[in-house]
Amino acid sequence: MGFIKAFTGALGGSFADQWKDFYMPPEGVPATAGLFAARPKGTNHGRGENTKGNDNIITSGSKIIVPEGTALITMEDGAITGLIAEPGGFIFQSEDANAQSIFTTEDPVGSLIQSTWDKFQFGGQAGAQQLAFYVNLKEIPNNRFGTQSEIYWDDAFFGTQVGAVTRGTYTLKIVDPLLFVKNFVPQKYLIQNAPAFDFGDMDNDAAEQLFNEVVGSLSAAFSNYTNDPSKGNRMSRIQGDQIGFAKSLTEAVEEGYQWKTERGLQIVKTAILAMEYDEDTKEMMKDVKRADALSGARGNSFMQQSVARGMQAAGENGGGANMAFMGMGMGAAGNVMGATQQPVNQNAGNQQPAEPAPQAQGGDPTEKLIQMKKLLDAGVVTEEEFNKMKAELLGL
Repeated sequence: MGFIKAFTGALGGSFADQWKDFYMPPEGVPATAGLFAARPKGTNHGRGENTKGNDNIITSGSKIIVPEGTALITMEDGAITGLIAEPGGFIFQSEDANAQSIFTTEDPVGSLIQSTWDKFQFGGQAGAQQLAFYVNLKEIPNNRFGTQSEIYWDDAFFGTQVGAVTRGTYTLKIVDPLLFVKNFVPQKYLIQNAPAFDFGDMDNDAAEQLFNEVVGSLSAAFSNYTNDPSKGNRMSRIQGDQIGFAKSLTEAVEEGYQWKTERGLQIVKTAILAMEYDEDTKEMMKDVKRADALSGARGNSFMQQSVARGMQAAGENGGGANMAFMGMGMGAAGNVMGATQQPVNQNAGNQQPAEPAPQAQGGDPTEKLIQMKKLLDAGVVTEEEFNKMKAELLGL
């Protein structure tokens, strides 16, 4: 009792074209819909026993199209009786003992669904009438999250708590339609002529619950990401790493709310649209930028430019002469002062150094004191060093 496989793959071919009456998803289903009722397509021409064409009620002989990216679930009295998770055409037969209750694809998702089916032992004897629903297995976009005030998390790079206001979106995927329908979809979406279960519907309380759970998981998700050494422990990378942060967010919602193991839901990608850090975090990030700028070869270049700008500013302020002594020790300063006492050789042709003038052999103490006072005013020598040189020059 269940379904007989008529053909697999996309709708087409001579066999499929002969179907004048069959069920398929309704037109205009939004991309954010997670579950929606099957609808009859065409008019019955005696091919099957469903002569009334009731919305999402199939009977023995009804033909069903399962498009790519969807799964079909049948229910009776609130219990799941059958599931098809592979594309193709199928015929429901309640009398045929060879009919199957479940068809799944040969992939990890199919294996997960089969495991769930075996675990909960869905179905049993399918009756003559079944409600038929499609479950969206594609990525479901535009699921939003956002915080009204700062959230805080421990950050490994800074070694303290950081905080931010953030907002963004994520894509969601139903990886196990059985768990999704059994444990999460409210009953009002699982009856005849039910509305679509739309994650984007503002009046969908179940979807709003997911929003609240994601917001409640953001702090743990940021902590997971920034404390992962493989991510470089840099929260500045979160906005550009939609897959990596989605993984951290998936881990957080799974730990807190068991999205995958109990509801068959999983976050696939994220897009953080804005992050506004609190003032303390901004200041720490500025310090990191400065530290990064002063590291390695870039730092050497930066320091050279800073020194050049400083000397230029000193020259413009009349301090160029004093800046020339910056960085000199006491001995170097003395050498400079000694050099100022050497006369210049006016004879360009004479390669021998000129004899010092007799009166300059001992040097003029007053001139040396003037030079030393300039060095003291420029901050090149200390008060103690100036007094020591003054005592030596004056013979005190």
